[in-house]
Amino acid sequence: MKIMTNKTEKIKWNTADLDFFPEDGKRYEIIDGELIVTRAPHWKHQRVVMKISNQLENWCQKTGLGEVTTAPGIIFTGADNVIPDVVWISLERLQNVLDEKGHLIDAPELIVEVLSKNKQDVERDLEIKLKLYSNQGVQEYWVCDYEKKQIKVFAREKAALRLSATLFEQDNLSTTLLPGFSCQVSQIFERN
Repeated sequence: MKIMTNKTEKIKWNTADLDFFPEDGKRYEIIDGELIVTRAPHWKHQRVVMKISNQLENWCQKTGLGEVTTAPGIIFTGADNVIPDVVWISLERLQNVLDEKGHLIDAPELIVEVLSKNKQDVERDLEIKLKLYSNQGVQEYWVCDYEKKQIKVFAREKAALRLSATLFEQDNLSTTLLPGFSCQVSQIFERN
């Protein structure tokens, strides 16, 4: 007698699979082989992305120490391919971590994610991506919450990213990672 079992194997996605998806304005990310599809972000989300990237770009223009960009593709492994909201990377590091398609293939020093309203997105940014970025060697991870108007700063400590500060509108955002960088948190959330 043959016993039938109903096994459902979970599909493990990889970076090569992304070539078959349409360019339809959605974000397709893979974390630990799991496909994550998200829609275009909220207007307020994008304003925070723009404001934080502008602050970082102004600092980059003054110092010439690195580059900032929004929504870059980062291919850590075949099973880990993400599109963070903002990254900053030193010029020295940038020379060695771009593939032929212009994607990062190693961790930038700083990643910024802006939380969306969706509970799953919040959990992904504060748990799954935090763990991934920590394992991949990101030096700092900033998580911006436009509803609470706060920024959680995770800094590398003993080989892992750990919460080092929760900043509110009246606070100043600065970091030893970016010498001389400083901005009022309220500037990031203006008119939001």
